[in-house]
Amino acid sequence: MSVFIRGTGADKPERLLTNQDLEKLVDTDDEWIFTRTGIRTRHLAAEGEATSDLATRAGQRALDDAGVDASELDLIVVATLSPDMLTPSAANLVQRNLCPGLGIPSFDINAACSGFLYGLQVVKSLIDSGTYRRVLLVGGETITRFVDYQDRGTCILFGDAAGAVVLEHGDEAGGLGSIRVGSDGACHDLICLPGGGSLRPPTTYDPADDRADWFLRMQGNRVFKMAVQSMEQVAKDVLADVGWTVDDVDLVLAHQANRRIISAVGERLGVPPEKVPMNVAEMGNTSAASIPVLLDDQCRGGQIRPGQRILMVGFGAGLTWGAATLEWT
Repeated sequence: MSVFIRGTGADKPERLLTNQDLEKLVDTDDEWIFTRTGIRTRHLAAEGEATSDLATRAGQRALDDAGVDASELDLIVVATLSPDMLTPSAANLVQRNLCPGLGIPSFDINAACSGFLYGLQVVKSLIDSGTYRRVLLVGGETITRFVDYQDRGTCILFGDAAGAVVLEHGDEAGGLGSIRVGSDGACHDLICLPGGGSLRPPTTYDPADDRADWFLRMQGNRVFKMAVQSMEQVAKDVLADVGWTVDDVDLVLAHQANRRIISAVGERLGVPPEKVPMNVAEMGNTSAASIPVLLDDQCRGGQIRPGQRILMVGFGAGLTWGAATLEWT
């Protein structure tokens, strides 16, 4: 018995934010941004559009790809750090949109950019245990709502999107193999959004305070080093678990943080660039959405074929990290 991805889907909002647009908002330019990040454009959710809207559309596309009706789901999980509201969960709203009145359970996972990998581990465990048979897992973000467009170190990086997969029990060979995740809360301040929670609730907001507390902030130089080291190690760990060498891997689907991090991880693993696809130039960093969106891109583009061995790896706020192996069927 194993767990298989039966369908993929993605949603990319129509509105774009280009590097030229950012030149009008903050002291930067296209060359500076692209040289440091590899990003040209980002997708932005429309006015009044929330994470659950993107997640619903991505989820429906994954269901269509799998040939599954939403009523056949046993569980819905959404990985996100930018839910519509603190409660109810974004997953609860996706459940309302896709299969209202059916009582299908739903919940969110927040492991930031590692959220999709955390979700894979949780869902695989639930399916392996026999608790559920068919699950919709979505990574969705409207993270640009929490970006300070006066801070050029962060506003150039992020975009909005959602990616989804339908996961199902199966008896054939292949499917998901090893999944490992980790965290280090001692480094929580390297990427954080301090305001809005129980420590600094909205009632304490004062415009005279440091406005940065109410937006996502990051210590980029320190994050870069830890991201590369953590992703390299956890990738090696899952490869060892399943007995694969780097040469056995056909594709590495890495979290699309920025081009330099992705390239550095590939180089340290010894994976040739042609096996490390990127969509970061178009999408920017979409946090928990980045790996499932890239997976959907590769599937629909014909780059993923039955029998291929895939390594997924990511890193995010928390700090969190994770990796998974997948044999495509």
